Amino acid sequence: MAISLIVLMCTLNHAAFAGSRVVVSLYALDQGASQITIGVFMALYALCPIFIAVSIGKLADRVGPRLPMALGSSGIAASLLLPPLFPGLTVLFVSALLIGTAFHFFFVTVTGITGGIGGEENRVRNYAIVSLGFSGASFAGPVVAGVAIDQLGHLSAFLLLALFPAATILLLWLRGGFLTRAVKGGDGGKRHAIDLMRIPALRNALIASGIIAAAYDLFQFYMPVYGHAMGLTASAIGVVIGFCALATFTIRVALPRLVQRLSEWEVLTYAIFVAAGAFVLFPFFRDAYSLATISFLLGLGLGCGQPMSMSLIYLLSPQGRAAESAGLRVMVNNVAHLAMPLIFGSLGSAWGFFSVFLANSALLVAGGVLMRWSSARKQGSR
Repeated sequence: MAISLIVLMCTLNHAAFAGSRVVVSLYALDQGASQITIGVFMALYALCPIFIAVSIGKLADRVGPRLPMALGSSGIAASLLLPPLFPGLTVLFVSALLIGTAFHFFFVTVTGITGGIGGEENRVRNYAIVSLGFSGASFAGPVVAGVAIDQLGHLSAFLLLALFPAATILLLWLRGGFLTRAVKGGDGGKRHAIDLMRIPALRNALIASGIIAAAYDLFQFYMPVYGHAMGLTASAIGVVIGFCALATFTIRVALPRLVQRLSEWEVLTYAIFVAAGAFVLFPFFRDAYSLATISFLLGLGLGCGQPMSMSLIYLLSPQGRAAESAGLRVMVNNVAHLAMPLIFGSLGSAWGFFSVFLANSALLVAGGVLMRWSSARKQGSR
């Protein structure tokens, strides 16, 4: 029951988060924004979590998950109401900053408590199930956003998305009693997040997580730009992005069985290489059908990568620091979220679409090599 409610709340909040990125990008383009400006908006989603994610994790370890989850859900809903209340390009800077900050109060907390629900034997299964909720939301959010833009307009799409976190707030109020502290109890002593980076296996898992996050972030940020340049409608762009989420949902259904045959390190390594191959294909195609197919392939790789990195980080985290490690993962991921849209937005403006997709593929290949080396080193130490 507990994991089911967590999945439902994750789906609602992440649908609003993923949908907002599509609406923010397309509304900004409609207002005449450049690629670099779109990159700034996407980077703002990641700015504050870089500095506060670890503190959010420590808060969740100390006081339990209900408070930070409620703060996050409320913040998402309020932030989505800003563009309809104050239309124009300027408010998007504030809205993007607040949505990204609020969402991570919820996300860091959920990531920190998921691995301990039902005991260690359910760890991989729990992360796979929660990731299914995120996959469903990543499909529904952009599709709902795209259709809402075409049928109702950009500002009405913001209002529609705000209903999703509002439903989460209601669930936390009515059924929040099932939430408990993270299973790994802390000692409350003085500690620093940098200590976690000194654990080699945990550090490599964090780096791999950041590379995967950067790849997914690039796809979410750049596909609307690329699709818009190819003349696709907002609905078609939403469907292309949604096919990536559909693939992540599909692969995560099979993930618990997959890790029975391969180690978590191996699954993560292969997933990164699959995603790298998909990025190479994007600039060779312009129609929605081909792009949706490649998007599905990309989703198969990214869909394995995210839950495997979360599971490994929970497994490798010291006693009592599960949510703090989750916060450190979010911090690393958001450094990538902050830097990559700015870098790739500038790269795309200067050198075109092909350079963006090829550069991200090279980054993923580097991450795959790192994970392969880490897996071989881990096996050699046995």
